Amino acid sequence: MWKSIGLMVITVLGCQAQSGGISAERIREHTRFLSSDLLEGRGVGTRGGQLATEYIATQLALAGVKPVGANGTFFQPVPLVGVETRPGASLSASAAGRTAAFKWAEDFVGASQTQQPEDAFEAGVVFAGHGITAREFNWDDYKGVDVTGKVVVVFTNEPPSTDPKFFGGRALTYYGRWTYKYEEALRHGARACLIIHTTPTASYGWEVVRNSWGKEAPFVKLAPGAKALSFQGWLTRDAGERLLGLAGRQVDDLLAAADKPGFKAFDLGVQLRMRVESKIRRLDSNNVAGVIPGSDPKLKDEVVIFSAHWDHLGIGDPVNGDAIYNGAIDNATGCAVVLEMARVWSSLPRKPKRSALFLFVTAEEAGLKGSEYYGQQPLVPLARTAVDLNYDALYPFGRAADVVITGADRTTVYPLVQQIARRLGLAIAEDAQPEAGHYFRSDHFSLARVGVPAFTIGHATEFAGKPAGYGQQVYQEFNSKHYHQPSDEFQADWDFTALAQAAEYGFLLGEGVANQDKLPDWKPGEQFHR
Repeated sequence: MWKSIGLMVITVLGCQAQSGGISAERIREHTRFLSSDLLEGRGVGTRGGQLATEYIATQLALAGVKPVGANGTFFQPVPLVGVETRPGASLSASAAGRTAAFKWAEDFVGASQTQQPEDAFEAGVVFAGHGITAREFNWDDYKGVDVTGKVVVVFTNEPPSTDPKFFGGRALTYYGRWTYKYEEALRHGARACLIIHTTPTASYGWEVVRNSWGKEAPFVKLAPGAKALSFQGWLTRDAGERLLGLAGRQVDDLLAAADKPGFKAFDLGVQLRMRVESKIRRLDSNNVAGVIPGSDPKLKDEVVIFSAHWDHLGIGDPVNGDAIYNGAIDNATGCAVVLEMARVWSSLPRKPKRSALFLFVTAEEAGLKGSEYYGQQPLVPLARTAVDLNYDALYPFGRAADVVITGADRTTVYPLVQQIARRLGLAIAEDAQPEAGHYFRSDHFSLARVGVPAFTIGHATEFAGKPAGYGQQVYQEFNSKHYHQPSDEFQADWDFTALAQAAEYGFLLGEGVANQDKLPDWKPGEQFHR
C-alpha cells in the first residue's frame, strides 16, 4: 500500500516541483554572492559572517518563509566563545636529558578548551593508540592505564577493517573522528590531548589542519563548572617523530601497533611542558531558520528539516597573495540549494502535510558547533522532527549521473530514496571514500546523535558526457588543492546543473517524507534511535 501511495506522491509532487521551477541560475547567483570577497570568507563572529546571515534571512523573507527564531526573527543566537591561541604558545618535551621544542603553526596547532586567557602545565605523556573505547568491538585503548592529569597522544582514524561488523569495515565510524578523540580523552580525565597528523589517517593534508586550527576557533560557551581540556591540538608527523623519538619510538611503528587487537596504552616516560595564552572573546553568531507551515491540521506541528552551514574560514594566512577563504563550494553551494528549495516550496499551491524548516547553521568548520547547539536547543521538538536532509559542498561541474547519500540506508527513508533516484534517472553511488568518514563530518550528524534520521545529499561522483572517473578526479583535485584554501572561489564558467538536480532530488524526498503517515526512524540495530 505504501509503495503505491509513495509513487503517487512522487509523481504528483514532482510535477509541482518542476512547475515551481527550481532554477540552476538562482542557485548560481546565491553561490556567487555568498562566496564573494565582500563577505570576507563568512567567518564566524565577523562582519562577513553577519552579512551572510542577513542575506540568508532576507532571501527567506522574500520567499515567504516565516521566521522561527528569537523575538520573531530568523535568528537563533548560538552562545559561542572565540578562542585564538597566541603565536607565542610554547610546547616542549624532555626525557632522559634530551629535549625537543616545537614551534606554533609549524609543528603544532590547537586551542585551550578552558576558555581562559592563560593556562600552563607540565605532565607526563601517555600514548593511547587511536584513543578509542568501544566495548561493542571489544576494543579499549585506555584499558589498564590511568591518564588523569596527563597528556594523551593519539592518532586519528581507527583500526583498519574489512568486516562491516568491526568498526564498520572500510567505512570510518565516529570513533575515528578527531572530535571523538578529544571527547574521550576528557572523559578519562586527561589534561590535554594531542593528535599526531598523517595525511592517510586524517584523509587531508597538514595545511587543512593548520588553516582550521591556526586561527580563532569558535566553541560553545562552557557551562559553569564544566570540565575541559587545557589543550586540544595536532602535531605534524615530523613533530610527532621528534616527540616519540624521545622515548625511542617511531610514528610508523606505533601506528602499526595501534592498529592491532590487544594494543595496550603505555607511558612514554616523557614530560611535556606547555604554556598557552589565548585571546578570548564573545562571538555574536546565529543559526538562521525559517518555516513553511504544513497543510495538515495535526501533522503541521512536525517538520522536515533542510540544512546547510553558512560559515567558512574568514580571513586567514595569505596563499599566493589571497587571504580570503571564500568557501564557494564549501559551502556557499549548499546554502544556495537550500535557499532555492525554500523559494520553490513556498510557491507550491498546496503545501505538504508536514511543515518544512530551512536551517542554516553556524560554526560547522569548528566541529559542527551550530548544529550541535540546535540539537540541544531545537526550535521544533526533536520528537516532532521527521528527518534532516543536509547539503554540504556540491560540485558545479555539469549534469550529474548519480547522487551520493551516505547514511540514508541506515533509515526507513531508504525505499523512498531509491524510488526518487530511479524516477530522476540518477544512480545511487556508494561513497568513494568511506574511510574518510564523511557521515560524521557534516551537520546532519548533530541531528543523528540526538535521534533524528539524518543524512547529507552529496555531490555527484559521475557526470553526463564526462569520462568514467571524472567525479573522483575532481574530488581529489578539490580536496588536495582547494579544500579550506583561498582558491575555493566562484568561477564564472561553472555549470550548476548538478546542483539543480540535487535540489530537485531533496525537494521530492522531503515532500515524500512530509506526506508519510508516520515519522521515519532508524533501521533496527542502528545506534541513533530516538
